[in-house]
Amino acid sequence: METITSVKPVLAVCVSLFSTFLIIASSNRANLRESWTFLAGIIKFVIVASMIPAVLAKKEIVYNLIDVLPGVGIAFRVDSLGLLFALVSSSLWIVTSAYSIGYMRGLKEHSQTRYFCFFALALSATIGVAFSANLLTLYLFYEMLSFATYPLVTHHQDPEARTSGRKYLLYIVGTSIGFVLPAMLISYNLAGTLEFAKQGFLAGTGSNALLALLLVMLVLGFAKVAIMPLHSWLPAAMVAPTPVSALLHAVAVVKVGAFSVLRVITGVFGTDLLLSLHLGTVVCYLAAFTTIAASLIALSQDGLKRRLAFSTIGQLSYIVLGVALLSPKGMIGGMTHIAMHAFGKITLFFCAGAIFVATGKKNISEMVGIGKRMPITMIAFFIGSLSVIGLPPTGGFISKWNLVLGTIEADQVIMLYVLLGSSLLNAAYFLPIVYNAFFCTAQEAMFDNKMQEAPVWCVSPLALTAAGSIVLFFYPQPFFELADMAVQGMLGG
Repeated sequence: METITSVKPVLAVCVSLFSTFLIIASSNRANLRESWTFLAGIIKFVIVASMIPAVLAKKEIVYNLIDVLPGVGIAFRVDSLGLLFALVSSSLWIVTSAYSIGYMRGLKEHSQTRYFCFFALALSATIGVAFSANLLTLYLFYEMLSFATYPLVTHHQDPEARTSGRKYLLYIVGTSIGFVLPAMLISYNLAGTLEFAKQGFLAGTGSNALLALLLVMLVLGFAKVAIMPLHSWLPAAMVAPTPVSALLHAVAVVKVGAFSVLRVITGVFGTDLLLSLHLGTVVCYLAAFTTIAASLIALSQDGLKRRLAFSTIGQLSYIVLGVALLSPKGMIGGMTHIAMHAFGKITLFFCAGAIFVATGKKNISEMVGIGKRMPITMIAFFIGSLSVIGLPPTGGFISKWNLVLGTIEADQVIMLYVLLGSSLLNAAYFLPIVYNAFFCTAQEAMFDNKMQEAPVWCVSPLALTAAGSIVLFFYPQPFFELADMAVQGMLGG
């Protein structure tokens, strides 16, 4: 594959990093401060989008920043999988920034300058992960994201927030240092490189038992993917403001975890090695257990954000399961689910935040009849629910359809039942919320019929992302083509 040396990946990472200085300098002028955020988001998205033609022409954009060790350095490479993830995160950052204005100002939140600074840093780290050329670069940006999001999780600075923040760092940083770092050192000692390759770089380098151990260490070590039992940091992080929850669950943090595991499966081990050692099946079962268990727990949650959090845990495992199937359709389904789930889940979190801004309600049991008061919000919630469940006419149907086909290709009937069963559970914990919001008697309704939506800066983004979920059903090509290119390269097609 032809490579092009360009500084564009570095610029995409640095745009939001540099914007933090402008945000701090404008701390006393709110409108200017948010203008820098929007400008940085737009420039970042334009830079990322400008690399689409080269990648679709089957070229890779590379840039080596500095050599650290022989055979490995801090380097960037833009391929189809990395570009898919970068497009999702950079586009949704713009929408989330708009939503943040409505939410933070609507609730008169404190320390808004700090909030927007660390939000920008988190996006820099996310794009760095997307464009990493090797495991070392990915690890460094992964850790940067952990520390950039800690002040966002603990934004309220109360005892609950501090406790959740400590748990967040313990799980996220503890596992990466305890598992990923030693696995990375062992891998470098075995292979003499950490550079991602089409069929991995560990084939033929160690015993089967050692390679199996390394796989488990890397999959569990990237705990942002929230595979059980290393998942409880995610519901605890729901103490953060809702735009942060949207960042955690749709734009950056958990998707970085899933993306990192995808890089491990495809770029560190490779499909041939995993098939020969039957290690893909091990990852499938870990993901399958997480999917079903998280969905069952979600059914029992009355707090809307906590229900969404456990839903996210299950949905992330779809991504891992699809790629671990090592079948073309399964891998395409897993990769496209990064985008489809992002649009659906960010819509749901936006809706949860809008409800809180407008009514102060957090619990599902307190939202009976809310559809008549906030019809736009709850219609968007319905669309987001359909996408997460995997029903047409939303993009979630496209990714789940490919995941189902992938289980058939891989002859994994158990995984087929896991996907179908979890989709039914998704419907069981989302659709009653929508039904009770619109279809209840006057005696059951907890709100009057007077329409009172959240501020326009809250409602417009959720309407936009809900529309995006529908558009992706009819026009999934941008993400689907990038996923298909990635799979063809990995499987030698």
